Amino acid sequence: MMRQLLRGRGGCTVAPLALRVRCFASADEGSRGGLFGKGGRFVGAVDPLMEKFNASIGYDKQLCFVDLQGSRAYAKALARAGILTEKESDTLVQGLHDVENEWADGSFVTVPSDEDIHTANERRLGELIGSLAGKLHTGRSRNDQVATDVRLWLRAEIDVMQSNLHALIATASARAESEIDMLMPGYTHLQPAQPIRWSHWLLSHAWAWQRDACRLAELARRVDVMPLGSGALAGHPYGLDRESLRADLDFGAITPNSLDAVSDRDFILEFLFCASLHGVHLSRWAEDLIIYGSKEFGYVKFADAYATGSSLMPQKK
Repeated sequence: MMRQLLRGRGGCTVAPLALRVRCFASADEGSRGGLFGKGGRFVGAVDPLMEKFNASIGYDKQLCFVDLQGSRAYAKALARAGILTEKESDTLVQGLHDVENEWADGSFVTVPSDEDIHTANERRLGELIGSLAGKLHTGRSRNDQVATDVRLWLRAEIDVMQSNLHALIATASARAESEIDMLMPGYTHLQPAQPIRWSHWLLSHAWAWQRDACRLAELARRVDVMPLGSGALAGHPYGLDRESLRADLDFGAITPNSLDAVSDRDFILEFLFCASLHGVHLSRWAEDLIIYGSKEFGYVKFADAYATGSSLMPQKK
């Protein structure tokens, strides 16, 4: 019954296709899209101060590539659902590639009405291919679009962090093995306590990094879930094949509940915790090295390539 309702059956009335397609906002309509202007929800122009207050393009433009990636997959999904023709889908996909190239070569120019990266990409797509760009938003809400973009972006960032963490752990392990015969004092409260091996100190930090890597791996599975197709909150009414869409975007799973999918930000908070704790572990390691590299201790020496000095005190490194 639930599936029938989402597809417009079981007594639900589905509007004609022409009414489902969101009108594409021209550059002078501001950020209100099809709700702005004649026949729309709002009357009059957006106050410039409101546009500045409401804009997030200054920092969310780093989502530019994943936003375009999600839109290309969505255009293909709309074609599979019969909402777009293959030709329309191909034109949209090519236009989105052209927008991506502009971001890549630095030629993309934002305008004051670009309140966020999604508005900016849609506006530029419309300038390149015309009113067909408006069909891209059929059945898609900013809610599932943003949730998908953030997951795509964070998934890639976690991959980079994992790669760097594994390289750091491997380097520490290799150094510990090759320098296992080096002895040093072990400290408590900055006082010599018991003798330990240098390798023991190195690996004490490597084990903390290993836990960081495990936490990120566990989080990655929860991030790798696709919310696209959830709509604003109640699902997609036009028979979208979410499994094929998941495969196109290389997600590991699909969100089972649309209302939860568009409201879930747990994974962002989890990442902030993981990143913060990893930062603490790196800070502990750095602080040990700072102390051990001082004149009073003199256990380590930093290469000049990774050191700075003082403009007043030449003895400092």
